[in-house]
Amino acid sequence: MSSTEQRIIDFHAHAFPDAVAEKAMPKLEGEANLKAALDGKVGSLLASMDRAGIAQSVVASIATKPWQFEAILKWSRGIASDRLVPFPSVHPEDTDVAGRVRAIADAGFRGVKMHPYYQDFKVDEERLWPFYRAVRDEGLVLLLHTGFDIAYPHDRIADPVRVARVIEAFPDLKLVTSHLAAWLDWDEAEKHLWGKPVYMDFSYSLHMIDPGRARAALLAHPAEYVVFGTDSPWEDQAHAVAAARGLDLGPERERLMFYDNAVRLLGLN
Repeated sequence: MSSTEQRIIDFHAHAFPDAVAEKAMPKLEGEANLKAALDGKVGSLLASMDRAGIAQSVVASIATKPWQFEAILKWSRGIASDRLVPFPSVHPEDTDVAGRVRAIADAGFRGVKMHPYYQDFKVDEERLWPFYRAVRDEGLVLLLHTGFDIAYPHDRIADPVRVARVIEAFPDLKLVTSHLAAWLDWDEAEKHLWGKPVYMDFSYSLHMIDPGRARAALLAHPAEYVVFGTDSPWEDQAHAVAAARGLDLGPERERLMFYDNAVRLLGLN
């Protein structure tokens, strides 16, 4: 299969309800001092997917308050389709994290998204253990922001050492680390996570790291543990696809990275 025929799943994208996007995106752009590629609306994401040749996108939400869970779950139900795979979110201060995770699974969703900076937690805090246990037991995928974040001070709350502790405690957890396993903390990622059987995407990373280093890292990493992601609306999906192909990883790795690994993780037909 040639690269032009390759089916692609974006394992890391974001969108909001239209009214929320109109308010949230300017605020988020200001905090990050960054102009997004899209306006954060579902219609814009679908149009971007068409331009980039992307078949499906995981749409990851982030609950910044416990009370947001129900609204996120309802909205996720409303956008779920053969092209959009929503990952709802649970806030770590929710009084019933296990029940929330169970509700996500019962609603037919395939994963959950967490972001330690926006949700104010360290990834290896033991108060997260019931959450990780529930995600594992329900067979869901956890898409976890790892490394630093562009809008926050570089506090080490999601660094590779902490991530490795979670993996050690929950080896059967289907954990996908984002941004080459640790955004802008790639020296530590190389020491502790690269080359090991740890799922990772490389969203919003290839323009921030030397391409030769990124290629070497991905070639050294188990091929079955890499998924493609863009972090849309922050990264242009078509540019991200081109950058990934430009790494020249070979047809087998491209097939696994762009599609097969995501299909397996998501349990898609």
